[in-house]
Amino acid sequence: MKKQTIWILTILMAIAFVGLLCIQIFYMKNIVQIRYEQFAQGVRQSLVQVSMHLEQDEARHYLEEDVSQVETSSQVQQYLGEPMQQLSGINYSFTTSTGLEGKLTIKGDIAQITKIQNSRGLGEHYRNMQDAYRNRYLYQKSVMEDVILNIMSKASTRPITERADSATVKKYLRQELDTLGLTVPFEFAVANYAGTVLYKSPGFQATSADRDNMFVQTLFPNDASGPHNYLKVYFPTKKDYIFSSISFMVPAFAFTLILLIIFVYTIIVAFRQKKLTEMKNDFINNMTHEFKTPISSISLAAQMLNDQSVRKSPTMLQQISTVINDETKRLRFQVEKVLQMSMFDRQKATLKLEEIDANAAIFNIVNTFKLKVEKYGGSISADLDAMDAIVTVDEMHFTNVIFNLLDNAVKYRSEERPLHLNISSRDLEDERLEICIADNGIGIRREDLKKIFEKFYRVSTGNRHDVKGFGLGLAYVRKMIGELGGEITVESELNVGTKFIIILPLSKN
Repeated sequence: MKKQTIWILTILMAIAFVGLLCIQIFYMKNIVQIRYEQFAQGVRQSLVQVSMHLEQDEARHYLEEDVSQVETSSQVQQYLGEPMQQLSGINYSFTTSTGLEGKLTIKGDIAQITKIQNSRGLGEHYRNMQDAYRNRYLYQKSVMEDVILNIMSKASTRPITERADSATVKKYLRQELDTLGLTVPFEFAVANYAGTVLYKSPGFQATSADRDNMFVQTLFPNDASGPHNYLKVYFPTKKDYIFSSISFMVPAFAFTLILLIIFVYTIIVAFRQKKLTEMKNDFINNMTHEFKTPISSISLAAQMLNDQSVRKSPTMLQQISTVINDETKRLRFQVEKVLQMSMFDRQKATLKLEEIDANAAIFNIVNTFKLKVEKYGGSISADLDAMDAIVTVDEMHFTNVIFNLLDNAVKYRSEERPLHLNISSRDLEDERLEICIADNGIGIRREDLKKIFEKFYRVSTGNRHDVKGFGLGLAYVRKMIGELGGEITVESELNVGTKFIIILPLSKN
């Protein structure tokens, strides 16, 4: 699959997931807002009903008191014309001007004539009965007006603790909230117009941080005079109650996030596989070059052996045999390096540790590598100033680390000036050895410095196509230096040069 196709699919899937998440978040936000409004409306409705219940209780109290007084008053006796015999009924005997005699019985709102001696005056009797009803209605109306005036004049003078006691308020609040399905715990208080709390439930809080959870209702708003009192209700678990109603959305949101994570991981794997495919092709193309370097050195040494003058010089023969031996080791290492890098992520490298003189090893490497540097018209020098250079390392891997760094310097040399390499060593405090490998090559950009030690990462060389490699060399170098208990850093300036600094602990023996 082309990289462009992967990017297009990635963008489309990203837009789809972002849109889905936005819709879910917007939907959840709207649900929460609606639940808040429903909760607030239900609470306000409940508080109004509580206030009405308290007013009805007070009206009932005064009605029971005043009606009993009115029924025994002289006004009732004057209205009836004779003392009341019983509250359940009133009996009237009457004689009309025409001589008719009858009896009228009033029980509540029912009146009936139980005996009429003569039917000639029946219409007049009905008129008399209507007058009695009218008089009864006017009487009851006057009684109710007296009771209402009495309530209005006396009610507001009672203490609020009597008019709305704590137990009654709590009972009505719980009743009304349960009716609307708001089964949430609450705390309440009654305060006066100045905000002073007259009484409150044990868990009531009046801090400013709880204003969003506080609802206020005026008590007895129809009082004719005097300042009003207020009922304040606080819901400590309001948010939990609201969000519990949308808990069904949490799994959907979680599953969406899981799908998003899987999608991101899949895209990363796809790009990694794409990169691995490209690296596989580079590996096939560059493997020959990596093997050609030591092979060419061995071939050059073999050609020199054909020269009669060289064969007559024991010193040259010794140097050539050393080059062949070192390049053979390097050739073997090229194969081992690829195999070793495949195992680094799974297990620690198998090292054959021994004490060696780092200065001596570096000197031999410089002599071996001099032929390759001079082939490109460059030079290499060594300033081995360390007095104590005995380190415990795997000689083969240590040698290959130095070879890798020198080989990179040759690969990334500058075309504008002759190549010059310098290897130096010096003693550090706390029994450590510093090895510096510096070149005057093309340098490394600042943004690449952080990535050059990553496996398979290769620095771009612009229009140059002669730089071959797997992107494993510096990853191998850092891995091996770490395995040997040391550390490696790099300093570089573009178009000036690069310096690798290796620090190794000295041998304790």
